[in-house]
Amino acid sequence: MTVPVKKKGLGLQNINTVRICHEGRWAKKHLESLNSAYARAPYFKDHMNFVVKLFSARFEKLIDLNLEIIQYLMRHLRVNTKVTLLSDLGIKTKGDKLLIEICKKMGASRFLAQSAARKYLDEDRLGASGIRLMDFKPPSPVYPQLWASFIPNLSALDLVFNCGPKAHDIFIAG
Repeated sequence: MTVPVKKKGLGLQNINTVRICHEGRWAKKHLESLNSAYARAPYFKDHMNFVVKLFSARFEKLIDLNLEIIQYLMRHLRVNTKVTLLSDLGIKTKGDKLLIEICKKMGASRFLAQSAARKYLDEDRLGASGIRLMDFKPPSPVYPQLWASFIPNLSALDLVFNCGPKAHDIFIAG
């Protein structure tokens, strides 16, 4: 699902300033799509209030919508970790230098990237700054879904809607 954003005449925007475009019926369509796809999911009704609130709240900025979803999933998957926004770090550089500055500001000596993203990163530059580049392939835990055969790599909401309180254990086991 995509959320339309305002971009005309705004050039390259910082992610924390991107504003949602509320024109059209996209929010209602997304809500209808989720309801249609998950109405028979065992735990969808437990999360319906959140989904309705999400698409009726009219968030001004995309970051606020995204954080609402992230925080909801963190609670339901019982992920207890601090979330730090780039905008809170006060870093003004870009590219590989941005990654290096983030790592330094956070006190990190390693940068973990998905295997497919490694080719876009300068391992030598990171290494010269004392940061070890490590890659991983995220697991795709198999869990019960409504459909006949398992479809991997769907949203974490799919896991929560289908598995409810067991989602945490499935997530951790993966």
